[in-house]
Amino acid sequence: MKAIINGKIIKESEILENKVIVFNDKIIGLYDKVPEGADIIDARGMYVSPGLIDIHVHGSCNCDVMDKSVDAIKTIGNGIKANGVTSFLPTTMTMSKEDIHEALDTIRESMNIKYNGAQVIGAHLEGPFINNKYKGAQSDEFIQVPNFPFIEDYVDIIKIISYAPEVDKNFNFTKEVKEKTDITLSIAHTNATYEEAISAIKFGASNITHLFNAMTPLNHREMGVVGAALTSDVYCEIICDNIHINPELFQFVLNNKGKDKVILITDCMRAGCMPDGKYDLGGQDVFVKAGAARLAAGNLAGSVLNLNKAVYNFMKKTNLSLNEAINLASLNPAKSINMDDRKGSLEINKDADIAIFNDEMDCYMTVSQGEIIFNKLS
Repeated sequence: MKAIINGKIIKESEILENKVIVFNDKIIGLYDKVPEGADIIDARGMYVSPGLIDIHVHGSCNCDVMDKSVDAIKTIGNGIKANGVTSFLPTTMTMSKEDIHEALDTIRESMNIKYNGAQVIGAHLEGPFINNKYKGAQSDEFIQVPNFPFIEDYVDIIKIISYAPEVDKNFNFTKEVKEKTDITLSIAHTNATYEEAISAIKFGASNITHLFNAMTPLNHREMGVVGAALTSDVYCEIICDNIHINPELFQFVLNNKGKDKVILITDCMRAGCMPDGKYDLGGQDVFVKAGAARLAAGNLAGSVLNLNKAVYNFMKKTNLSLNEAINLASLNPAKSINMDDRKGSLEINKDADIAIFNDEMDCYMTVSQGEIIFNKLS
């Protein structure tokens, strides 16, 4: 049993002081005093937060999910834990069926391995069911029509599928996924009209992948996917690296979506936590300079963003309090993939996934299911 003292404890709707948070592998509760026999962790006046959850991350520390290696996924998890991330969805790319299935096999294996990094809680399948017109940094060589047989052996681990609903004839794939699985469908890399996006949402799509990026834009006559996202009750991922989206839009998104429907992600690729230079993403060369990752043609190719800094960037440009901003990278992503019964907030009996941050959202400690996996306090 462990107890964190001298911390400002971030709850869903408030920040508590002069309380002790006590946990083993689960949150036991908040107390006025340290229980007898507990190991004490001194937060030194910093914030004690729910662990962050990145539901869209391709890589970090010069490793990528499509390396199809358990060691690569462990390296990613060991890198992002220093940002306060306690859980993540390794995210695939549009590559061959064999490559994607091998990557999913690796993710499944990684979910069952105990190691000292952020916990793998499932997979995010981004592609290959996308539209060539808005492929972004995805390869067009392996794009294919949505079909259930492609995923049926992996419905136990896939948490999100990012797809273009307009290439799903009669929304048959959408309907089958929602009928047979609990997988979250997220609209992405799409040339859908507003009407097509709204139809997909009616049939069960509940998320929008990296809002504004790689989709039909908002126009005063053709509202596009962005218009559908902002006028419907779906979760919207956004990449808050101040490159993918003008930060002056953050409050606009918040005003339209509300604080319960925005999810902060990184879309980080293998250059995360690495110096500027040449890398690759999905078999394509990526050039990283001054915080931006781009293909040779200039297309943005993921990011090198840290999730804790996404929270900080979003909070600086909006009217959210810290606890509300933290929800966008903890509770909201957990809700979007139906894991908020275990993850996303510091409630009794939830997993003891905890991070300690200073005022600039620099991480000083990360705890995953009660185990300290990153520590700058000692």
